[in-house]
Formats: sequence, C-alpha cells, structure tokens
Amino acid sequence: MTAPDPFSLDGHVAIVTGAGRGIGRSAAIQLAAAGAHVLLAARTEAQLAAVCDEIAAAGGSASYVAGDLAERDAMAALVDVAIDRYSGVTTVVNNVGGSMPKPFMETSERGFNRTMTWNVTTAFNLSQLATPHLLEAPNASIINIASSAGLNPDRGAANYGTAKAALIALSERMAQDLSPKIRVNVICPGAIATSALEIVTDNHALHEAMVAATPMKRLGVPDDIGHAVRYLASPAASYITGAVLRVDGGIRTTNLDMGIADL
Repeated sequence: MTAPDPFSLDGHVAIVTGAGRGIGRSAAIQLAAAGAHVLLAARTEAQLAAVCDEIAAAGGSASYVAGDLAERDAMAALVDVAIDRYSGVTTVVNNVGGSMPKPFMETSERGFNRTMTWNVTTAFNLSQLATPHLLEAPNASIINIASSAGLNPDRGAANYGTAKAALIALSERMAQDLSPKIRVNVICPGAIATSALEIVTDNHALHEAMVAATPMKRLGVPDDIGHAVRYLASPAASYITGAVLRVDGGIRTTNLDMGIADL
C-alpha cells in the first residue's frame, strides 16, 4: 500500500495575490505544480495571463482575476470567483504589498497610511472574507508574505518595516483565533532578486555589497519563497501554525545601507 504524498495539494484551491510576477508568480506556479487549482490576482492582466499560460503548459490548473486589490469589495469579488469556479478555497496567499524606502522625516502621513493599508489591511480583508470557506476545507491555511524588514530595524523603513511587523503580529494572532481548523503562517523574505530589486541588482557594486553582507553569499530568488509557500500549504506542514519562517539567507540586520544620514 502506498502512503499518501504529504506534499501533494491535489484537490486544493489556492488564491494568490500579487501573482503576476516575482514571489507571487513563483508561489502560484509551485502550488499548481503540487496539484492545486490556483486563482491568481493582480492589477496587470497581461502578466496574469502569461503566468496562467505557463502553468497550463506544465499541466497545471490556473485562472485569474485582474483588478485593484486595495479595496475590500475587490477582495470579496475575488473570493466569490474562487467559489464559483472551484467550489471552495483551501489556501490563501497574501502576497500583495510593498513600499519604497524613505527617510522618517520625509514620510508623509498619507504615505504611511497607504503602506499600512496595502501591506496589512489587504491581508486582513482577504483572510476574513475567505475564512467561512476555509473552515469547510481540509488542511486549510493562510500564508502571509511579510519581510525581513519587519524583523530587522533599519533606517528608511518606518513605513514598510512597520507595516510588515504589523503583518507578522497579525499572522500570529490570526493563528490563535483561527485554530484548530485554519493554520496561519508568515514568511519573511530577505533580499529577493525580483523586478522590485532591479535598482540594486543592476548596479554591480550594490549587488556585490548585498551579497557580501548575506551569510549565504547570494541574493534570494523567487523560488526560494515559492518552495516555502508550497511546503506550508501542504499536509506536510499540518502541525505548523503561528510560525514566522525566515527565508532570508541568514541576515539579522539590513544587507543594504541606504545611506540615510543622521538628522
């Protein structure tokens, strides 16, 4: 008798936000490769369509919803689409987010609030809206994508670092509120070589400085995070909730000096 594959996601339905490129794209591809039906969401339709084509070419199942995910109504519509197309939701990956570094005294109240909304409130909304359906699914889980910036204080990250720290705190508390039926975990990537980091990776001196300051002596790639998402969504991680998984090459402080001077 063959034992069930603990890493299989056959029959699962996963929603992945920010799935058109970078970490979200890798997460979607990895979940589909494990057997999940994946619903991708982001603003740019052409990117989403390309990822769906890539998944289909590999034999996977994926569809997409293009639109602005900053509002709760858009998140509610996304959940409705998952139910209409796949009759359930098993996994939610809250990946949408981001912000550019900025000195504290140059950070506006509006910019600070927008960063909190884009990185934290979006995850709160989609998770809350999906919860009634997740409660009906076996091995249901929510995976939030935070950042090492939420763990390692640095200059220039008053908005982004605070938002990601709040997302970590939210994840830990959701894990308590939603147990035992829904697992909630958070991944904290370090410097990942995506298009968002091209301003650094295209500069040889900056790239080399970051690599030198990283214990693993390389920058991360999107699949480093995609593989972690695939694991945390799988039955192999069925006893893991409330975890903060660092996928950061071992950094415990910033590996890029922003050059922000003393006031």
